[in-house]
Amino acid sequence: MFKAFVSAGVIVAVAAHNVTDGRRCGVHDLTEEEFHVAEADAQSRLKGLQAHEMVSGGTINVYFHVITNSRGEGDLSDSEINEQIDVLNAAYKTGGWSFVKKGKDVTANNDWYTMEPGTTAEKQAKTSLRKGGAADLNLYTANIGGGLLGWATFPKDYSSAASMDGVVILYSSFPGGSSNHYDEGDTATHEVGHWMGLYHTFQGGCRQIGGGDGVADTPAEKEANYGCPGTVDSCPDDAGNDPTTNFMDYVYDSCMYEFTSGQFSRISEQWTAYRSGK
Repeated sequence: MFKAFVSAGVIVAVAAHNVTDGRRCGVHDLTEEEFHVAEADAQSRLKGLQAHEMVSGGTINVYFHVITNSRGEGDLSDSEINEQIDVLNAAYKTGGWSFVKKGKDVTANNDWYTMEPGTTAEKQAKTSLRKGGAADLNLYTANIGGGLLGWATFPKDYSSAASMDGVVILYSSFPGGSSNHYDEGDTATHEVGHWMGLYHTFQGGCRQIGGGDGVADTPAEKEANYGCPGTVDSCPDDAGNDPTTNFMDYVYDSCMYEFTSGQFSRISEQWTAYRSGK
């Protein structure tokens, strides 16, 4: 079974990445106020649309931008990229989504190779390499820094910063890579989830009134889960156990393997509001 998620960059010459519990995804959770503003904007864009006008699946073109250092470290073969596409397709097929490789380029740049979110290096790399429009996925791979597995932009960000749109992941998190416990390609699954409009399942903690991740069928979760925790109920006053097998939590690739129907409904709304026809 294919699974999913994010974590650990580090020093240029390091081949193996051992990830410890901590911040693994560079996407920051929204405050309750930010959440309300974002939800209101999406709903205003969807107002008046009929059910048949909602985009509920489709094929997404993927442009792979492989960034290496001057020694060629960080390169990915076509077969490794094809395996990553297979992982994405396995994760998203239930929601009607599929991914195809539209292109691949390889760039040697020592500064970009260890980029972190919000840096000049990230802006330069994306401005130089990004292709396509709002509905095209640009996936950048590198030996990213900050102890991260990856990060992504949200659909709502495209209109104000189109050149920054896309997903950045640690190259060694591809299937068969050297990131221990995060080597099945699910960093991409997790980050693409953000790119398609999903939040972390633990956003908002146990106080999900009007907030949380905006999805009704992902139970409240006090904080991120790590490793392979099994059954956890961190919000005992709320119904359901923590969604510890969900792609949008922080557990090992081997233990995360599902999206909910509510998450796919949210993806449909977000895609229709911000990416379709843009």
